[in-house]
Amino acid sequence: MRKLLLAVAAAALVLAPAAVLAQSPIVIKFSHVVANDTPKGKGALKFKELAEKYTDGKVRIEVYPNSSLYKDKEEIEALQLGSVQMLAPSTAKFAPLGVKEFEALDLPWLFKDDETYASAMKGTVGKWLFQKLEAKGITGLAYWDNGFHMVSSNRPLTKPSDFQGLKFRISGSKIADQYFRLMGSIPQIMAFSEVYQALQTGVVDGCENTPSNYLTQKFFEVQKDITVSYHAHLQYAVIVNSKFWSGLPPDIRTQLEKAMADATDYTNSIARKENEDALAEIKKSGKTTLHYLTDADRKAWQEAMQPTYKWAKGRVGQEVLDLVAKELDVKMN
Repeated sequence: MRKLLLAVAAAALVLAPAAVLAQSPIVIKFSHVVANDTPKGKGALKFKELAEKYTDGKVRIEVYPNSSLYKDKEEIEALQLGSVQMLAPSTAKFAPLGVKEFEALDLPWLFKDDETYASAMKGTVGKWLFQKLEAKGITGLAYWDNGFHMVSSNRPLTKPSDFQGLKFRISGSKIADQYFRLMGSIPQIMAFSEVYQALQTGVVDGCENTPSNYLTQKFFEVQKDITVSYHAHLQYAVIVNSKFWSGLPPDIRTQLEKAMADATDYTNSIARKENEDALAEIKKSGKTTLHYLTDADRKAWQEAMQPTYKWAKGRVGQEVLDLVAKELDVKMN
């Protein structure tokens, strides 16, 4: 009897790890570079909540905000290597992969409003761009909105001549590089996590970003002037490692797709109000002066930046420009 009990106990010890393994949730590491209290940050947390709910705990989402896991220069390579499973980079980050077509979305004055942007990304343009990522081992799941860019410095920026000689941080888009150069300024690529210190110490004179990012990253505290220009749009692509995604059990993947669809609706629905609230908070702080473009100012900016459209053909290719032009009914030259 004693030998039998020992045998049963030994078998239990051998089988225990397998049993534990069978019950262990699938872990998805979701890394991003902004704060939790931004549209993207809240979207990631909403996805975590819904994914864990819809899968009955079979999946656990670990969210790493504020570049706590990877900086934006490192994260896409980490995704391809499988070190992280999910990201939500700005669409400007895909050019180093060889998918420059995404930069067409950075063209200045491209989207007239949030509705126009949303329609384009749900339609032909958004789907076509995601297909370009498949060859890189990346699957696109959704586009998340973060509204329109403002621009800041330590002097008012209302006319193109105000930009002359100033250094501006950009996220990496060559389209943004081009329109800042056309305004007479000097663009510099820099990781998002480094921007506050660079503004504070004068490494760069200014930057462009959305109101929610200006507020949560405290950029407004080290910039005396912000122009509510809304000259370009900031959007994120929620992406996943294709090998990991296709290897999930079909029922789990279906539940995660539903969670992502619902989280996307939530994120995009709050983006506009988040930016409006952030702008009000910045104004209330009294730490920076907000400037608004007159019709004449806006026209001068548009005319100064217009050559970006012609230049873009050599950068992103005619095919995507034709798609965007048709979808948005805009002229590319």
